[in-house]
This record gives sequence, structure tokens and C-alpha cells, in this order.
Amino acid sequence: MRRLICFLIALPLSAQTPQVKLTLEQAEAIAVKNNPDVSFALLTAAAANQVTLEVRSAFLPTVYGNLTGVGALSGSTISAGSLTNSSVYSRIGAGVAAGQLISDFGRTSNLTASARLHAEGRANAAKATRAEIILQTDRAFYSALRAASVLKVATETVSARQTVADQVGALANANLKSGLDVSFANVNLSDAKLLLLSSQNDLRAAYADLSAALGSRDQQTYELVEPASLGAPPADPAPLILSSLQARPDAQSARSEYNSALKFTAAEADLKKPTVSALASAGAVPEHAEQLRDRYLAAGVNVSVPIFNGHLFGARQSEAEFRAQAQAQALRSLENRIAHDVTTAVLNAGTAYQRLSLTAELVQQATLALDLAQARYNLGLSSIVELSQAQLNLTSAQIAGSSAEFDYDLQRAVLDYQMGVVR
Repeated sequence: MRRLICFLIALPLSAQTPQVKLTLEQAEAIAVKNNPDVSFALLTAAAANQVTLEVRSAFLPTVYGNLTGVGALSGSTISAGSLTNSSVYSRIGAGVAAGQLISDFGRTSNLTASARLHAEGRANAAKATRAEIILQTDRAFYSALRAASVLKVATETVSARQTVADQVGALANANLKSGLDVSFANVNLSDAKLLLLSSQNDLRAAYADLSAALGSRDQQTYELVEPASLGAPPADPAPLILSSLQARPDAQSARSEYNSALKFTAAEADLKKPTVSALASAGAVPEHAEQLRDRYLAAGVNVSVPIFNGHLFGARQSEAEFRAQAQAQALRSLENRIAHDVTTAVLNAGTAYQRLSLTAELVQQATLALDLAQARYNLGLSSIVELSQAQLNLTSAQIAGSSAEFDYDLQRAVLDYQMGVVR
């Protein structure tokens, strides 16, 4: 029964569950479509666009209609609750009133520009969120590929060590090898089975992470298609930093928010300026007291000049200036972080690329060493310890080689993200 359980554990995951073929591009598209963070960012950007329309509406005339019916004591006036006495007459009337802003000396223009820049910032923030989701998906995708590759190494290792253990056991039964050799062979086999068990768990966990990145609540397994091989990464981060500062959507968002704060500061300063507006009203009064006429028409211009309001406008302007300065410092901090992240990404990608050739050479040398150790052991020129060490070295080299390939792909994805390459 124990051998049967071990055999079932050693089965590849593809033999246990049906798999769906999935490319990196498909995974990214599914993640962007299903992730609620992307939808939230897009809806926030759409709402910010409506604010621009709301503010800009002050440039357009306002027109509204009135329909009024009044029953009043003839000749009476409203004598309380106001500084002026207003005569009231029985009447039924209908009319139209209109108002138009003539000038507020730049305040509405600055508010509109501020709202438009804020909307641009929200749109770029949505792009930044999309880029983060794509990077998260790439991490999960390459992690799953790496886990599948390590599982393949572990499966092959179990098979190879099982063969050695069977051979050593047969030789021991023929009194050609000692019981110590059998023990060493079985220890190596057990170690390989533990590696296989751990690799299977890592692959399941990687599939769970990938399913979550794709917006699925249920864990799924996939037949992942390896992307095409990538060339050597750039060596000098300096030119990449300048382009990243312009291309990164989060940097564009921060600049838009800073410029929006500047425009809002100018709008708050314009509060101290007059406001000029035109008003007009016209209508008919078919039923009315004898003191009223059958129709009415009036138009005028109003100029509102702020004189004193308890330093409210000055405080609002100062608040806006401080917030603009804070946005400037936030933008500066982000640009410094981008420069650091791009430099780090270039270095990490360069190191991962160098590991490709080094690990390939390591696997080649470890394979040769195992062949020699196996031959020496078969001829009785070495002990089982040398063969066991050679097996361990090959397994370690194969795992390092499998990890290096997908580590480099992941580091290139990180570099693309830091450079603002949007797919």
C-alpha cells in the first residue's frame, strides 16, 4: 500500500485534473477584465470626467420656468421676517427666468482646468492600476511555470534514484554491495520523494495564486504556454530613467494632480475678485389683482464685490497653496522612487540573464560528474557517498537551471513595468 501511495503522489498533476491551455497574453487579458480594482479605477476616472462638466456648466446660461398662484388679503404686505416690506397680491402667473455669468475674472476657468487635470490624473491612475494587475499576473504565471519545471525535475529525480536503488538492492542481494549502500540509495530516494511532494504542493499553490490573479474564486489548473525567449536586457539604466519618468502612468497621474492643485490655487485666489452676471425674467399674468399688469419683463446686470468675510478667502487660498506644495513633494518622491526602481530592475534583470548561462553550465557539469560517479561506482572504484553527492548536485543544478529561466522572464516583466511599458 505504501508503494501505491507513493506512486500516486508521483503522478503529474496533468494526469489528475483536466487542464486549460493558457498563454501569458490571455492570462493578462483575463486578469484585466475580471479584476475589480481595474473596474474601480475606471469608474473613478469616469466620475472625475463628470466633475469637469459640472464645473464648466457655470459658463452656460441657466434657464428655468415658474408657475405661481397666490391668494392674498387685498392690499396687505409682509411685515415681519424681512428688512423690506413686500406687497402681496392675488395672482396666477407663468414666466421664464434666465441667468448668465458674464465674468468672474478667471475663477471658473481655473476650476474647470483643475477638474480636467484631476480627471486626467484619475485616468492615468487607472492605467497604473492596470499595469500593476498585469505585473501581478506575470508573477503568478512565471511562478507557476517555474513550479511546473521544478516538479518535472523532481519527478525525473525520483525515477532516476528509484532505478539506482533497485540496482543497488539487486547487487546487495547478490552480495556484491553492502547494506550501507542500500541504505544510502534508499535515503536518496526518500529525499527525492520529499522533493516531489514539496514540488507538487508548490505547483498547487502557484495555480491558486494564478487563479486569484485571474479573478477566479475557484482554484484551476492550466497547461501554461511558455512565452518566447527574451534577449539580453539593457545594461545602462540612465536613459531608461528619463523615459520612465515620462511613460509611467503613475508619474503622469502625479503630475496631473500637481497641475490640478496649481489651477485650484489660482481659482481660490480669484475668490477675491468681483463676479459679474446678467439676469432676465419675463412672463404673463392672466389672473391678477388690479394693481398688476397682464405681463412682466425685466433684465439687469449684477456685480458682486467681496469686501470682508472674516479672512475666509485668504485661508482658502493658503490651504490650496499648501496642498499644491504637498503635491509637488509627492511628485518629487515618486520620481526619486522611479529612478531607484528602474536602476534596481536593470541590475536584477542583468544578473538573472547572466545566471542563465551559468546554470546551464552548472547542469552540464553536474550531469557529467554524475555519469563519472556512476561509472566509478559500477566499477567499484568509489563509494555510494560519492554517487549520492553527485545525484544531489545534479538535482540542485537542475532546479537552479529551471528557476533561472523563469526568474529572468519575471525580472524582464518587472523591468517593463518600471519603464512604463503598457501592454
